[in-house]
Amino acid sequence: MTNYYFSTKKMCVGHDNKPLIREMEIALQKGEILSLIGPNGAGKSTVLKSIAGQLKLIGGTVYIGDGVLSGMKADELARKMSVVFTEKIKAEMKSCRDVVATGRYPYTGWFGILSGEDERIVDEVMELTHVADIGEQDFNRISDGQKQRVMLARAICQEPEIVILDEPTSYLDVKYKLEFLSILQEMRDKKGLTVIMSLHELELARIVSDKILCLKGEYTERFGTPEEVFESDFIERLFDIREEEFAANGRMLAYIRQIGKI
Repeated sequence: MTNYYFSTKKMCVGHDNKPLIREMEIALQKGEILSLIGPNGAGKSTVLKSIAGQLKLIGGTVYIGDGVLSGMKADELARKMSVVFTEKIKAEMKSCRDVVATGRYPYTGWFGILSGEDERIVDEVMELTHVADIGEQDFNRISDGQKQRVMLARAICQEPEIVILDEPTSYLDVKYKLEFLSILQEMRDKKGLTVIMSLHELELARIVSDKILCLKGEYTERFGTPEEVFESDFIERLFDIREEEFAANGRMLAYIRQIGKI
């Protein structure tokens, strides 16, 4: 375990003590990006919530460095990991900047008063994530895509070592999908940020990821580099894509097959 910054051993996840995916083994170096892919209902969100400690593990262990996730106190975990899930949040009477600034609360003590350094970090992160221009707007009145970027800014404001993202590009147009993922790569390269996220866009997962975890059924289908995952007809099998279903649409079938090639 000491060779990896983040790892799991025989992790079993599910709901109401009913296993959904068993014996998951994940191993990441610090600063790697892991994308979870698989069909709808495969358990990607369940895995992310279990890693984040929002769902209790049914079995196994999650390690961060030399520590065990279940043994970490809330304030310690908040300084190591930040989370952005798809559930929409309510931020009554808060500007976008107010929402971003809540990412500093693990560092502000009981009274939640931001220091000059906290304010500087908020400004820096808002510029980095391209939300500075909407800083004074009501968070509840901006678009879903803008909210997604504000929530990323909030997560990065925590100065975490790991960020967990559930379908982070869902509400973004093509330009902002690329921009969003570029920000994650920049944070990885400059600050050693480790990213664990689910993605529907296979082409983007292939480009942005250091490792990919493929989920389908009771056990992990495959875990490895993009080169190891996107090969031959594996993607077609992972998503149950049958040639006869696209027999009348040669272009669509060719596109699907192209995704599975490096």
